[in-house]
Amino acid sequence: MKYASVIVDNNTNATDELYTYSCGDDVRVGQKVKVPFTRTNRAVDGYVAALSDAPPEGIKHIKAVLGTDGDICLGEEPMATALWMRGRYMCRYIEAVKCFLPVSAEAKRRTKDPFAGLSDERTQAKTLNPDQLKAFESIAEAVDGRRGGMFLLLGVTGSGKTEVYLQAMAKCLEQGRQGIVLVPEIALTPQTVSRFVSRFGRENVAILHSRLTPAQRAAEYARINSGKVKLAVGARSAVFAPFSDIGLVIVDEEHESSYKSDKSPKYDAIEVAAKRAMAHSAVLVLGSATPSVSDCYRSETGVFRRLELRQRYNATPLPKVRLVDMRAEIRAGNRSLFSAPLCEAIGSELAKGKQAILFLNRRGYSSHVSCRECGYTVRCPECGIAMVYHKDEDALVCHYCGRRQPLAKQCPECGSRIFGRFGAGTQQVEEKARELFPNASIERMDLDSVRKKGSLEAILSRFASGKTDILIGTQLVAKGLDFANVGLVGIISADVSLNIPDYRSAERTFQLVTQAAGRAGRGDEQGSVIIQTYAPEHPALTAAAAQDYAAFYAREIQMRKLVGYPPYADLFQIVLSSPDEAENAAACAACRAELEKRLPQGCVVLGPSKAPINKAGGAFRHQIVIKSPAGSRRAVCAAINEIKRSRPQEPLMTVDINPFSML
Repeated sequence: MKYASVIVDNNTNATDELYTYSCGDDVRVGQKVKVPFTRTNRAVDGYVAALSDAPPEGIKHIKAVLGTDGDICLGEEPMATALWMRGRYMCRYIEAVKCFLPVSAEAKRRTKDPFAGLSDERTQAKTLNPDQLKAFESIAEAVDGRRGGMFLLLGVTGSGKTEVYLQAMAKCLEQGRQGIVLVPEIALTPQTVSRFVSRFGRENVAILHSRLTPAQRAAEYARINSGKVKLAVGARSAVFAPFSDIGLVIVDEEHESSYKSDKSPKYDAIEVAAKRAMAHSAVLVLGSATPSVSDCYRSETGVFRRLELRQRYNATPLPKVRLVDMRAEIRAGNRSLFSAPLCEAIGSELAKGKQAILFLNRRGYSSHVSCRECGYTVRCPECGIAMVYHKDEDALVCHYCGRRQPLAKQCPECGSRIFGRFGAGTQQVEEKARELFPNASIERMDLDSVRKKGSLEAILSRFASGKTDILIGTQLVAKGLDFANVGLVGIISADVSLNIPDYRSAERTFQLVTQAAGRAGRGDEQGSVIIQTYAPEHPALTAAAAQDYAAFYAREIQMRKLVGYPPYADLFQIVLSSPDEAENAAACAACRAELEKRLPQGCVVLGPSKAPINKAGGAFRHQIVIKSPAGSRRAVCAAINEIKRSRPQEPLMTVDINPFSML
């Protein structure tokens, strides 16, 4: 007889522990089982976390496993990774386990093809330039050696990182091993996915992402489990693909915040990828033109081996970049969204038969509605953040919870009719562009314009074929687009992300501007970029204009060291939320007092304070931030867990370690 430590499928703190059951020799680690639970011995699902030959000391009256589900077994490595996630991200056991399961196993009916719209045309490997060849050979040697290894591939935009990925993956698959490719958001990077499908064939590739139906996801998992496919491509959840012999994991655009989950478990897909790669002695490759400051630091300290692609694949120079000071435009009498240099540049490119991309990372028409008499700003009653005016709906919309309400004709506070819309969004940029360039074909690509299924692909298809002259959008247009005829990229307001209350705001601004600029001049002719800003002297913007990652990194890493931010420390964000604001504030203050008793020396506690988004879903939010010096992470986790176990369920307490958003 054996004894199984079982995680029961009951997502509450009260049952977040391992339960011991006796079982037969046919039960395996990771297997789904039925076990009797509670005093009534109700049969519930569970998952075997570990097996032993003897029960834990002091346990009597051990119940037996009722049965097994032969179709579902995570396996030893996925279960070990789930247990590691539970400790690292302070989530519940069952939350970590369910990351490795398809959303639903019910879906054995016929499903729609997740490859619909992707090219069937097979492509051949391209000749690599010297930088690419050096990078490929380093990765291939590590794959051949089966000893693992972690690489940071730093390549300027258009340098051919994808071709290096493709040839490295071919090397992995030739060995009979399996591979995973992560992209920031599957719906936004169809070109990257198409390249892998075209190179390896759709019959050899599984696609995994959140837009799959439960039926589609179950079908893709079944293809993997049957051994029919050796390669999975997808967004962050693809890191959990049920492979048993992983040889290579590739993370494209590794700097993107979408690799960090914002729901429990709040895992970092790159950390999970590294954990799984180490377990399989696999190679991990992180690629970006603008890698995260933390990962670049790790490449300096030897955690990652850095490989560099310093020039574009086709040897076309990087685009010419010009910073335009919008303060000078206003002094010259131009209050338009479009500076004179940008208008001139767009007209010039259109005259040459070239296309332009205009980037503004703010959707809607106006960013907020305010009263000029009393200063009142319309805020969402549920979330407390400024509501955005959408002209096509003639309504105010909360971009956090989706609430909609009509626009008032006068100020609700003072009754003034000097009640106007301020700040610009992509809808207003589109309107102004149509006024300035009436003969141009113009389209907008943001979350509002791509809601209908297939609309994103249709917009990109029209732009690729040259039917669209000007494409306007949010960060959707800054990610992964590769069109040879784009001669100009205009960044309408580079300041939007600089003003976010987050220590990463400069890093995100540099990344967004650099990535957006990289869409220009990807053909045979050098492109141009115009960056409009009210802060042309800001170091993040001057570095982006010079396309000088090294200069940006050198300054940013010094600042991080000075103030104790990652990678020199871990940040723990503890958020308490409750419908009662006073009760929530008091609970947060009590939580800080308990933390100060338990935290190790060297930790810095900030707060309690109101969260930047002070209200969400009808609940008020207060937060505490802990700066945990290197080496103290486990002790801080232990202290927080002690508090979580001893406190009541309300107010709700959530913990995020190294969050990508402090809002």
